[in-house]
Amino acid sequence: MQKIHRELFGELKAHLNAREISLIVGPRQAGKTTLMTEVKAYLDQKGEKTIFLNLDYEADKIFFNSQTDLIGKLDLELGRKKGFVFIDEIQRKENVGLFLKGIYDLNLPYKFIISGSGSLDLKEKMHESLAGRKRIFELGTVSFREFVDFKTEYKYSQKLGDFFAVEKDRSLSLLLEYLNFGGYPRVILEKKLSEKTRIINEIFRSYVEKDIAYFLGVNRADAFSLLIKLLASQTGQIIKYSKLAEESGISSATLKNYLWYAEKTFSIRMIAPYFKNKHKEITKAPTAYFYDLGLRNFSLGLFGNLSQSDQLGFIFQNFVANCLLEKNINTARTLHFWRTLDKAEVDFVQSDGESVLPVEVKYSQLKNPSIARSLRNFIQEYSPKEAWVINLTLEDEIKIGSTLVKFVPFHKL
Repeated sequence: MQKIHRELFGELKAHLNAREISLIVGPRQAGKTTLMTEVKAYLDQKGEKTIFLNLDYEADKIFFNSQTDLIGKLDLELGRKKGFVFIDEIQRKENVGLFLKGIYDLNLPYKFIISGSGSLDLKEKMHESLAGRKRIFELGTVSFREFVDFKTEYKYSQKLGDFFAVEKDRSLSLLLEYLNFGGYPRVILEKKLSEKTRIINEIFRSYVEKDIAYFLGVNRADAFSLLIKLLASQTGQIIKYSKLAEESGISSATLKNYLWYAEKTFSIRMIAPYFKNKHKEITKAPTAYFYDLGLRNFSLGLFGNLSQSDQLGFIFQNFVANCLLEKNINTARTLHFWRTLDKAEVDFVQSDGESVLPVEVKYSQLKNPSIARSLRNFIQEYSPKEAWVINLTLEDEIKIGSTLVKFVPFHKL
């Protein structure tokens, strides 16, 4: 059976001896259950005692009626000795933060590895109850490097950089496939376009009907679906709340509520503007990008059918946003964009509070290093140490004043 290796596996392994709860969050069907099953198998092979409970199963739900019931089940299976407790779909449990806090504070010899879809209950409601008692691991859909590793049958796992340098045409072909279909594991594993489409449709409907209409209590699922489609058609553009609300058929207040839901359930990522001069630069309105490129394309009817001329540039920009944001996890860096009132713009600005890194994105096989006027304007205004131009092929660098401008191929992100 084909299996996609996830980089988070190593991080979870390294955390198994920590007392903190390992909390895995991420989009629906991103592979959380599979990852937990693999970690459990690793422990089983080492002779460790494990138990796996899933709150989607009626037979397992009864052990969560009370803390006493769950402890009784764990003691029965693990014998009040060192053991590893896997709990899937934990968001099904009401007041889950307080429930787990009570068990954790008993100082039992059990390590808890738990997961669930969506983040509202897991990251928001559990934050206070489990303060200092958990570490959050975010599992997104399959990253581009994980995708390439899988597609090349793990022949180049330790030398993907060499693969990209030598296999330039194949690298671009794999990029195009990833930009078209995205990173949901089931979509990647399926070979037929018709089956890929069926699966992404199922994932989208499940997200809207379960996470949104039911779990979040949003009554107008049709309006939410339309909002997702509109956001997809405006990838990377500044959100104009009043216009977007009118097009979605909802109020501005409801729109902001829906956008909050979409972000907290791992559908979109909101990026705020970078500014120092509120009289010259845009200060409030964000832009939106999608966690998964395939889901974005599906909502527009372009799944597996992106046109070269009018869409690939936008989705490549979304791809770069995702790569940069993934690298920012567990760091002090934040990602922004830059726009002036005079319409100068830079796609992304990385900031750590002290220094900035402007990033321009070009879906092009650049031959020679040159930069747009807007990036030059940013460099003149802020004098960053470095600036990047992410493109398909060119690796080079030039100096603009005191700023080193690096031309970076997409695979080096």
